[in-house]
Amino acid sequence: MTRTATEADIPELVRLRSLLFGDLGGDFFNPANAGDDWRDTLARVLKQKLTEPDCQILVVDGDTGLAACGIGTIEQWFPGPHSRNGRIGHVIGMVTDPSYRRRGHSRAIMLGLLGWFRDRDAVRVDLTASREAEPLYRQLGFADHPDPLLCWKP
Repeated sequence: MTRTATEADIPELVRLRSLLFGDLGGDFFNPANAGDDWRDTLARVLKQKLTEPDCQILVVDGDTGLAACGIGTIEQWFPGPHSRNGRIGHVIGMVTDPSYRRRGHSRAIMLGLLGWFRDRDAVRVDLTASREAEPLYRQLGFADHPDPLLCWKP
């Protein structure tokens, strides 16, 4: 059902990520002055990340393109008592095309990514959940993060 994305999937990955930001909405995810150049930059970054060992992009094929995708990355942070090796996973860009929702694609991708994180000795996996996806992530063992999330935009 799931497979690793290839360079040929990049246009569809860009399309799905665009859908994600449309769903999230608001000024933070869809600023009025964003333009379209971010899509070209995204395509270049995806091409690079497809070859890096600390990134996994899983997809599910649909009838005419991709039905769903999800990205896993691992960052090397500083170890501590709560993070023995400092390898922190992140799930980014989980999105399913609206015409393919409620078919288990996100669950299949998440299970694949969680296995990938486990195989790479990640000590924790973080993600930001939409309201609609939160129940799935909680079923898979995700819990509230102990740190408050803040951000700064220069």
